[in-house]
Parts: sequence; C-alpha cells; structure tokens
Amino acid sequence: MKRENIRNVAIIAHVDHGKTTLVDELLKQSGVFRANQEVAERVMDSGDIERERGITILSKNTAVTFGDTKINIIDTPGHADFGGEVERVLKMVNGVILVVDAFEGSMPQTKFVLKKALELDLHVIVCINKIDRPEARPEEVVDEVLELLMDLDASDQQLDCPFLYASAKAGYAVRSLEDEPKNMSPLFETILDYIPAPEGDPDAGTQVLISTIDYNEYVGRIGVGKVDNGTIRVNQEMVVVNHHDPEKCKKVKISKLYEFDGLNKVDVTEATIGSIVAISGIADIHIGDTLCSPDHPDPIPFQKISEPTISMHFMVNDSPMAGQEGKYVTSRHLRDRLFRELNTDVSLRVEETDTTEAFKVSGRGELHLSVLIENMRREGYEFAVSKAEVLYKTDEKGKRLEPMERAYVDVDDEFSGTVIQKLSERKGELLNMNSGSGGSTRLEFSIPARGLIGYRGEFLTDTKGTGVLNTIFDGYGPYKGDISYRKQGSLIAFEAGEAITYGLFNAQERGALFIGPGEKVYAGMVVGQNGKAEDIELNVCKTKKLTNTRSSSADEALKLTPPRILSLEQCLEFIDTDELLEITPKTLRIRKKILDPTLRKRASMR
Repeated sequence: MKRENIRNVAIIAHVDHGKTTLVDELLKQSGVFRANQEVAERVMDSGDIERERGITILSKNTAVTFGDTKINIIDTPGHADFGGEVERVLKMVNGVILVVDAFEGSMPQTKFVLKKALELDLHVIVCINKIDRPEARPEEVVDEVLELLMDLDASDQQLDCPFLYASAKAGYAVRSLEDEPKNMSPLFETILDYIPAPEGDPDAGTQVLISTIDYNEYVGRIGVGKVDNGTIRVNQEMVVVNHHDPEKCKKVKISKLYEFDGLNKVDVTEATIGSIVAISGIADIHIGDTLCSPDHPDPIPFQKISEPTISMHFMVNDSPMAGQEGKYVTSRHLRDRLFRELNTDVSLRVEETDTTEAFKVSGRGELHLSVLIENMRREGYEFAVSKAEVLYKTDEKGKRLEPMERAYVDVDDEFSGTVIQKLSERKGELLNMNSGSGGSTRLEFSIPARGLIGYRGEFLTDTKGTGVLNTIFDGYGPYKGDISYRKQGSLIAFEAGEAITYGLFNAQERGALFIGPGEKVYAGMVVGQNGKAEDIELNVCKTKKLTNTRSSSADEALKLTPPRILSLEQCLEFIDTDELLEITPKTLRIRKKILDPTLRKRASMR
C-alpha cells in the first residue's frame, strides 16, 4: 500500500552548492514561519561551528506541508569527512534532490553522494542552483550531470530525471531557463509528481530502521527512523534487533514518540508507514538497529558505515602550564567526553591505549577530528593531541596497504606547475589535466591520504588563496614509500619564563615567530618555525644587560615582526611526529613530546 499524503526526500550535494539555503527557502515558502518572524540565515545549521564555517556537519530533519501533502526533508553534509551521515539517511527516503552549482558543475562529492543514491535505486531530481551567478553556465552543467549519471550506470528511469533551475538565495525555481521566476512552487510540484510515495504494509508487524541518533542531556539518546511497516504507538512493547548482529534481541517499551513539523519535534501517540519518527526512552539504541513487533523480529538490512582512515592520540595535558585554563582536565573527564561523542557520531572510533592517560581516536579525515577538538575546547576541556596518522591495513600476502585519496584541484594556469610538483613530492600521481574556462586548470590526482596531511595551508599559500582542493576516499592501495612532511625545523624555548622583546628580537632572525612579548613560555615549547631544516633552541626570555657606559644608539626601539598566529587547523598541519598540540579553552601551544633537551637528544639519536 502507498501512503499518498507523504513524501520523504533528502537534499544532497557537494559542499557549498546551496543545500541548506534551499531548505531555508522551502521552509519559508511553505508557511513554517510567520510573515513577520525574523529567521536566521541557514536556519538548519544549528551548531556554532556550522554557523561560523558555513558548513553542515550533522544531517538535520525537517518537514513542510505543500497542499495536503507532508514533505519530510533531510538536509545532509557536503564534506567527504561527514560522508557517513549521508550514507545512513538515504535509507529513510524515496528520492533525492541533487543540488549542483551552475558555475562549478559536478564535483567529487556530487559523484559520491549520487552514487550512493543510485545504488539504493532512489528517484533523483536535479536542481541546478545559483543560476543568477554572473559566470553561471547551466546548460553545460546539465550535460555534465547527464554524463555523470551515465558513468555511474544509472537506470533508464534515473536518466530520465527532471531538471530544474533555481536560485535558492533569491527564492525561486523554474522548469526551463525561459520561464519567469516566481517562487519555489515548481520544485514542490516536481517532488509531488516525481518522488514516489512511501510503500509498506500497515497491517504487518511494526518495523522501524534507526538511521540517525540525536542526543539530548535530558532524555538521552533519541533514535530517528522511518516506519517501514505496521504502526508504532506510545507504550507499545517492541524488540530491538540488528541485521549485522544476529545475537541482539532486546525487549523495550516506546515511552515518547515525535514527528517533525517545520523545525520542531511534535508529540504524537502513533505513526504509520512512511512517517519519519523520533523515539526517546531507549537507552542503548544504535544506528542500524530495527525496532520490531515481538512476534515478528525481522531486522532490515543496513549498509556498513565506511571505516575511519586517520587517527590521533588524545591525551591528558602534562605540560608545565597544565590545568590553568581548562575546566575538565583529568583522564576521566577526557574518557567520558570521547565515549559520549560515539552516541551521535558513527564514523568515529575511540580506543583505550596501554596507558590510562591517552586514547586513540580515529575518524574520516582531518576536518572530522578538528571539529571534535574545537567542540571539546569550547566546552572547557584541556588536553593534548598528537599528529594525525593514517590507519594501515595488510593484505593476504602480508603487504602493507594505505588509504588512498582522489584529489581534484582547480587552480589558475600559472599555479598548476607548483601544485603538480608539490603533490608529486607527496607521492601523488597525476591522472588527468583539463583546461577549464577563464584560464583555470582542473587536475586529478591519486595520492596517499598521509600525503595530504598538512598540505591544505601550503596549497592556499602556493595558489595565493585562489585554488580549490577537493578530496574523496578512494579505497586502499599498496604503500607508496616514505614522505618527508616538513622542510623546516622548529624554534624551541629552552627556559621557562615570560617572552621579552629583546630575546624575541634576536630570535626572529632565525625564522617566523608564533608568540609576541609578554607571553608565558616553558622549556620545550615551540615558539616559531626555523628557516632551515633543523630544530634550534633559543632563549626568548633573555633581557639586555645594563652597563655603565652607553653608546648613543644603544636604546633605539627594537622592531618586532608581528607573530604568526596559527588557527587550530594550521597547528594540526604544522606539528611533526615528535611534537604535540596543547589545547586549552583559551590557548593553543605547540610543544615537543619530550620537554627535556638532553632526553630529547638521546631519543633522536636512538
């Protein structure tokens, strides 16, 4: 049986192609907000970091009503690091809206998310967004998307998908470029006409597959999923089973049931096939679990989430300045917080190490882990992290395999030589090179994931901030050999104290400094970057000795170059394998793992 008064759809796209802005407009034009209500831009990006960086990290559920039909919409992330979010939510929907930028065209993440949608045999509506950009080229982009569909072996029905042209920012969609732009109605109508209504058997045993987990301090874990069969009611007795874990069979009771309406969750007493519901009150519910009637415990198959490819060690801060700025500083605090993150983030792994002071945290990429670090830092945690390392595997013959990435680089022609040289040094292999419009080149590389660690900052410097680098996981390949990460060494403070202008003035001849006068330092702390390859120890706390006789020019003001203030990402890129990044709510400090210079020397000789 089909349930005609409901549609479930996900919005998928490459990063920055306008998914969240499009959802904003659908919400506004469906009457979710009052006419005089002030609405924040990108209202779906509710996290502070999401707002600051303009990216979506967690998929969000919302619902709008058009005519008599309720449309459940899921806004998904665009970054490859959060691809695990996209893979899961596609199980809840019957179709997707693929948003493609009218200038950039189809990008690597467009290919990744579209491939996932086609594998699940979902109906696709293509929305060419940003057609009001001055350099937009919508007709060419349509051809690119059709080529991409053919490359991904789309079925005839999927190739015959509708194309719409939109400007999410201006709030309109049209069926052809000649049409007069009015509002989003053409997109709403296409969803109703083209996306199939959810099907299921309302009289069969209940089945709800949990695709997302929300977490709330007051009610604990909230499972979100679609009712595939039957009806789910409050106070109903259910069992939790899992397709990948046949042993699992736990009796539970539904204490609270919600459906989505606009941006809110609304209490309901029951929900039937096709509804997307949120269920609270089940303590250890996980993504991939199926809630079933006790007499029909039949789990719904669910794809395995992609494995993490990169790891870092999170450890208790043991520097001489430890515990001065953070609220949570002990290993127990750190452990609780990391394991709590697993409640909502399925792509993350946290493992205990042989010491209670450190934990191995693995994720999908540097951005994935840096967002976790930034969140913890804002919550008042103080800790240290090591350099990111990739996770290796071995094949049947015992050969070492490493994660490979497909990197797509868009740069101006003048910088392409530098980029090719730098990526080749990092074991990248150039696969394709196409000249684009307006003097730009698109390069495609196959490169080990570790070759990209710490490269983004250097890339932006090399291309004067104009280059665009996109990467996507490309499976495991044979180990490509050693890569030297950093050509320059560190400038290290060799005594504790306060940095003095006189000491810094002498130190700045050796390289770029990260600190200014008046900052506290300790022995073993990295205060700058050396222009040459080796590490140098300096005394930045050195004061000028006063003498009885003074020359006429002795007291001229010392001019200091302003220090290089590194962001969290730049710090993570800068640190070397023998260094740590000390993170507190107020400060980021780079330090050597071994603070004592004599012990450090012995360790390096070993």
